[in-house]
Amino acid sequence: MRRLIGPIHIKAKRGDIAERVIIAGDPARVDQVAKMLENPRIVNTNRGFTIYTGSYKGVPISVAVHGVGHPSSMLVVEELAMLGAKVVVRFGTCGAMVKGLRIGDVVIPTAAAYYPGGAFYQYLKENVCTATAPSFEVLKTLVEETQKAGVNYVLGPVISSDAFYAEDPDFVRKWTSRGVVAVEMECAGLFMLGAMRNLKTGALLMVSDSLVEELGFASAEELRGYVDRAAKIVLEALTRVSI
Repeated sequence: MRRLIGPIHIKAKRGDIAERVIIAGDPARVDQVAKMLENPRIVNTNRGFTIYTGSYKGVPISVAVHGVGHPSSMLVVEELAMLGAKVVVRFGTCGAMVKGLRIGDVVIPTAAAYYPGGAFYQYLKENVCTATAPSFEVLKTLVEETQKAGVNYVLGPVISSDAFYAEDPDFVRKWTSRGVVAVEMECAGLFMLGAMRNLKTGALLMVSDSLVEELGFASAEELRGYVDRAAKIVLEALTRVSI
C-alpha cells in the first residue's frame, strides 16, 4: 500500500516529470544528456536523484538518475510512474560477454535474466523468475535508430547482477553458455515494473568493459564522446514512441 501515498524520494509534482523519461545510473551522464535538451530545468535533487525536464525536437523528455542496482533503480521507476511517466528507457553501461564488441559499442537488451530473491522476492512473493523483457515498440525503435546512426550493436538477453565484484570466471562461463550477451545491474527490475505498472520500457547500453576480452574499464570521461552519440539515438527513439 505504501506506493499509494505518493513519491517520497523524488520531491517533484505531477507536471514536473515528462511522460517520456531517460534513466541512468551515473549523474554525470544525466547532466550530459540534459544539455542536449531544449530549456532543461532541474525538478529534483533530493537524495541525489537529479532529474531534469526539457524537450527534444519539441517533445517533452525528463532525464533522471536512478542510482546503482535494483533497490535504488526500482524505487525511482516506481516514483516516476506515480508522477506521470509512461515510457522509461535505461541509458546505461554494461560489461560485454561476447567477443568483438569494443568500448562505446551498443547492447540493446531483448530480455534480462536475474537472480531471484531480494527486491524480486518482495514484489513477486515467491521464488520464481518472471519474464522480464522490454516493450516491443521501444525495442524496435531503439534498434531502428541505432541502425540509422551506423553504430555497431548487439541484440540479445542480458543478466542483471546485484553484485558487481562477484562476477568471476564461473559467472561468465555459466551466463555466456545460456546465450547472455552482456551484464549490467538494473534492466530486469525496470522490465518487470514495466509489465506490472503498465509502462513502456527499454534499454540501450554502452560497452564500458568486457568480461571475455581485455578492453580495460572506460571511465565516465573516456565515455563522454560515446555518450553524445548514443544519447542522440535514445532521444530520437523516444520522440517516436507512442503514449
